[in-house]
Amino acid sequence: MKAIFDIVSRSCSRTVTNSYSTSFSLATKMLAPSIRQDIYNIYGFVRFADEIVDTFHDYNKEELFEDFEKDLHKAIEARISLNPILNSFQETVHKYGIQKELYNAFMDSMRLDLHKSEYLSIEEYKQYIYGSADVVGLMCLKVFVHGDNLKYEDLKRSAMSLGSAFQKVNFLRDLKADYDDLSRSYFPNVDLSQLNEVNKQHIIDEIEEDFKNGLNGIAHLPVEAKFGVYTAYIYYRKLLQKLKSIPSLEIRKRRVRVPNYQKAGLLAKSYISYRLNLI
Repeated sequence: MKAIFDIVSRSCSRTVTNSYSTSFSLATKMLAPSIRQDIYNIYGFVRFADEIVDTFHDYNKEELFEDFEKDLHKAIEARISLNPILNSFQETVHKYGIQKELYNAFMDSMRLDLHKSEYLSIEEYKQYIYGSADVVGLMCLKVFVHGDNLKYEDLKRSAMSLGSAFQKVNFLRDLKADYDDLSRSYFPNVDLSQLNEVNKQHIIDEIEEDFKNGLNGIAHLPVEAKFGVYTAYIYYRKLLQKLKSIPSLEIRKRRVRVPNYQKAGLLAKSYISYRLNLI
């Protein structure tokens, strides 16, 4: 029965989320059960594409990526795939009417990571951020609003801002790995080999503005999604605070983390704010 295969597929997406990201997994668990699985399905898809371009160095990454993209489109057209991650993703795509433009834009940005190592203009940088992060926020928003197009359009800009903030925090946190191991430099007009406090502050100011715009939208999310998204927001704000307190040269040398015990405290803080309607 296909129903059994669908259950297995969803379980695979959930396992991918729990295995690859403790923070995103924690935030997803704070979503209502009615939408939680669909966020796992989206994360499994974006994580697999990202893994191809970031970690499969001993294989033909371009060929793997092309095969994955072909299988993606086949899965959505046929409403089934023997790749369980794509099978669960296509289910969510059809369930909420996620537009082709969104997942195509994501794949376009991931494809750039196969060869492009530097973003010299603001326009290139914004386009990459849109495809790699903003559209992920928009796909999740489709789930959060249950396909309500009016609500979606109302919260669209905030969802994109939050996606941008999360991605830019990741860029700053993973600067050493991106620059030293993958030879990538995402921030335009910044020499990462000579990252200084002025450039670092400029990046942080940009992220703070994204967070401000993103928080405005969280307050208007449906109740099923609000606590989970706010938990992710609080976690990434904490990560940004840690990055702000660390000298720029130190960021070039190590990956900053939020310890598990602090994550537990942040979860408690998020819950109190949520219950007191302070969001």
